[in-house]
Amino acid sequence: MALQSANPSQNSGTLVTQVMQEIRDRIASHRLGTGARLPSIRQMAARMEVSKSTVVDAYDRLAAEGVIQARKGSGFYVSTHQPPLQLAAVHPQVRREIDPLWVSRQSLEADKTMLKPGCGWLPASWMPQDSLRRALRSVARSQNAVLTDYGTPHGFRPLREYIMRRMLDLQIMATPEQVLLTGSGTQSLDLLCRFLLEPGDTVLVDDPCYFNFHALLKAHQVEVVSVPYTAQGPDVSLFAEALRVHHPRLYITNSAIHNPTGAVLSPVVAHQVLKLAEQSDLIIIEDDIFADFEIIPAPRLAALDGLNRVIHIGSFSKTLSASVRCGFIAARADWIDGLVDMKIATSFGGDPFAAELTWRVLTDGSYRKHLVDLRRRLSSVMDETEHCLRQIGISPWIKPQAGIYLWGALPDGRLAEEVAQKAHVQGIVLAPGNVFSLAGTAGQYLRFNVAQSTAPEIYAMLKSILAE
Repeated sequence: MALQSANPSQNSGTLVTQVMQEIRDRIASHRLGTGARLPSIRQMAARMEVSKSTVVDAYDRLAAEGVIQARKGSGFYVSTHQPPLQLAAVHPQVRREIDPLWVSRQSLEADKTMLKPGCGWLPASWMPQDSLRRALRSVARSQNAVLTDYGTPHGFRPLREYIMRRMLDLQIMATPEQVLLTGSGTQSLDLLCRFLLEPGDTVLVDDPCYFNFHALLKAHQVEVVSVPYTAQGPDVSLFAEALRVHHPRLYITNSAIHNPTGAVLSPVVAHQVLKLAEQSDLIIIEDDIFADFEIIPAPRLAALDGLNRVIHIGSFSKTLSASVRCGFIAARADWIDGLVDMKIATSFGGDPFAAELTWRVLTDGSYRKHLVDLRRRLSSVMDETEHCLRQIGISPWIKPQAGIYLWGALPDGRLAEEVAQKAHVQGIVLAPGNVFSLAGTAGQYLRFNVAQSTAPEIYAMLKSILAE
């Protein structure tokens, strides 16, 4: 964004201050570490569209404050000690109402009296609690090592074999040695980012996309570029343009049920994306956390690619338990070997208790029946939520084939973050669209969790706010 003002009377001191603040922000967000070389005066002037004398003045003032230091014949370097990384400060221009970390905390910290149509999980009463209790009793009677010892680095083999067979149903061919158990889907992403990325790399995401992708990528200090998402997948022409211009290292997406839109990747778009990825040496992480909600399986990039440049991840938090944390990564064998080392370095052994508990629930015969009932209930509340939203003027973007989300547009140009603020005061947590949109193009949208949207008070409140 240009700093030069159309107003010729704007004094140079304002521009100097803005250049200084840009450097301070880069240091605070760890984009510039201790001892890092600053952009040259010419580079900084071109980047911020100011004069070289403005940059010289800004650098001189920062040097006088001790923030940076000049090295004769070499340039300017960061001299200050790094403060602890504050994720909320990485992009300080983001308002808290649409900050992914803030919205996540609103849902996680809400008390039991709050209604949460904006959260990302099923009500506790919808989960297989009886199966979990049976599995807990069974694990408690098993060998003492499960209760006390570290797990193996790859993770509990029977669960990895189960995941391998489940992926086979999706035409994803893998061996148990290509499956690594993790603490959650989020930990899977974190491990992969540590393994594949360096600060300053570029990562491609959908727009909109799951908002915690944004939050996690902040922590890894990478540049994030977004591509508009359509009802069939990413906009292919803009996807190709982003690859050409930004040369991203990684693309993170959902292939099956997209979060937040509920859209499904089409076979044509899947093939086009993989062709472009091969041409650009792009690695893809396919987050398949909603797989068990599907009625008719969608194409999987990992199946079409053969786990060559596509990494497949998932977990069981959405359909089994968010309390029992268990996820997985499926990838090339040589990458899994490096990821095992990374897992040991960051969390040492696995969690054998959670893995065996998960495996027992998945294989005791009750889980299949649970999924049949869950899909039926979700289909019913999806229809009901769509009807209720349309009654108050909120228009769903598409009617999802399955899953838990409806992506709805507010009427009359109303801003979702303003509606969400008013709703929160009244005890209702909503998820405004720009939390999911890096480009800030979803200001009129809200994401609704249909399983959490059954209370009539939600629609009465929305109708009242929209009538103001």
